[in-house]
Amino acid sequence: MVITINRPDARNAVNAGVSAGVGGALDEAEADPEIRAVILTGAGDKSFCAGADLKALSRGESVYAPGHRDWGFAGFAKKYTAKPTIAAVNGTALGGGTELALAADLVIASENATFGLPEVKRGLLAGAGGVFRLPAQIPQRIAMEMIFTGDPITAARALEVGLINQVVSAGKVVEAAIDLAQRIAVNAPLSVQASKRIAYGVVDGVQVEEGARWALTDVEWDRLATSEDAKEGPRAFAEKREAVWKAR
Repeated sequence: MVITINRPDARNAVNAGVSAGVGGALDEAEADPEIRAVILTGAGDKSFCAGADLKALSRGESVYAPGHRDWGFAGFAKKYTAKPTIAAVNGTALGGGTELALAADLVIASENATFGLPEVKRGLLAGAGGVFRLPAQIPQRIAMEMIFTGDPITAARALEVGLINQVVSAGKVVEAAIDLAQRIAVNAPLSVQASKRIAYGVVDGVQVEEGARWALTDVEWDRLATSEDAKEGPRAFAEKREAVWKAR
């Protein structure tokens, strides 16, 4: 199954509709034994996903699927699926875009792709797993530099530090992801799924070791969300001006 975030005019930013669509598609994939792998990509050739729709946030709207906050960001970041998942990163993957890549099992990126967690530049934090998944997947010093500065890295650098599996030419990323999915699909599906559960420590559809990290993320997010800076960041973005931080 290929799932495409189809909001190219908004750089494929995630709103409640995207989260509902992706999460629902994952349920369909889970229920269909003929689907052996899931590919997540973005429409167009410039942006995989620009993260949360900050304009929606500035209006007080939720970016979670209605009735399914437990699925997490984009209906993907916190929603475990037994089928192997591949992020086909077709351009910039910033904020939640990088968090979607971190949530996938495998990542193929186009040569023009970039990865980064710029939430600190908006008075927010990478609350969709990025703050704890990035240090778990690449060297900690590099991860902390990315988290603290909010600065992005190139696809070439992401490959070098082990964040992604492969870099391909622009326009070829979905094709390469399908090739990888076919290499998976020739294997016994129950063996692949059991192996995935063991690798992630999954019990009853939950990655047990991540439980405390998600709880801590929620506590810190709720505390931060009430700050003046958390309101100033999205507002400044929407008004196309530099944010004025007050550390309160």
